[in-house]
Amino acid sequence: MKRFLFALLAALFVPAAHADEALWAKLKAGGNVVLIRHTSTEAGLGDPPGFKLGDCATQRNLSEAGREEARRLGRQFKFRAINFTTARSSQWCRCQETARLAFGEEPEPWPVLNSLHADASGEAALVKEVNALAAKVKPPYNAVLVTHNFNIRALTGLSPREAEIIITRAGGGKLEVVGRIPLPPQ
Repeated sequence: MKRFLFALLAALFVPAAHADEALWAKLKAGGNVVLIRHTSTEAGLGDPPGFKLGDCATQRNLSEAGREEARRLGRQFKFRAINFTTARSSQWCRCQETARLAFGEEPEPWPVLNSLHADASGEAALVKEVNALAAKVKPPYNAVLVTHNFNIRALTGLSPREAEIIITRAGGGKLEVVGRIPLPPQ
């Protein structure tokens, strides 16, 4: 019985690990727009009433676990020598901190990545600008964008978990999803 359970677990997890490795290889090759949902936050959804974009004390921010997740993402990118031109992020503090901790530099704030949660009026501009960026990304480089669930859903139709990587590329005027990589283990 133990052997059966072990074989079953191995069958479930080995293909997923292999698929992740294939996706990391596609990232290494470049030419992708890498969408990353910010890492884990303090409890809640959205931001408190009356939050101010330039004041992190008024926003929902990364938890300690989220900070460690961001560092873990960065270690994976460094270990795998993933090239990117620059890390851009939403102006929300949780996205900026995710990018800063993961990639070791101040991200380029890109307002088009700001959260669509409370105001979806920016969706058309988001789709247009990110698709224009995707058309310009050439191997061996990638464009890294740290943003929010609602934004990634508007771009791809997917709802990523916190810290999840969605790999996309230009595909005839819209983003084509190449794959998704969950938060890598240590």
